[in-house]
Amino acid sequence: MRIGALSERTGIPRRLLRYYEEQGLIVADRLPNGYRDYADYNVDRVAQIRGLLDAGLPTRLIKQILPCLNRPRAIHFPDATPEMLAALENERDRIAGRIDCLTRNRDAISGYLDAVRAYR
Repeated sequence: MRIGALSERTGIPRRLLRYYEEQGLIVADRLPNGYRDYADYNVDRVAQIRGLLDAGLPTRLIKQILPCLNRPRAIHFPDATPEMLAALENERDRIAGRIDCLTRNRDAISGYLDAVRAYR
């Protein structure tokens, strides 16, 4: 599929898809006319990338862990360095902290809504 179709299917602007390609996060073949041609699996790959970006991971880490996500039940990290593992652990811990904060905020909002509804 061409970049416009991938953009439409994922909701991600073309410019951002080009950036993902520049960063090595997605790959496109080139048609004889120079247009990008993306395989269907890129729809799921873009969703994975978005999820990881939304979780706060930088593209340099995402690029390193994406190969592991092709087969999530298989461990595929032959070149993991201690620094890479430490960076992933830090990101995991940071995300866990954000989840805790969001959970507290959700619970506070729920408590407020329950109180307002009980008052009515």
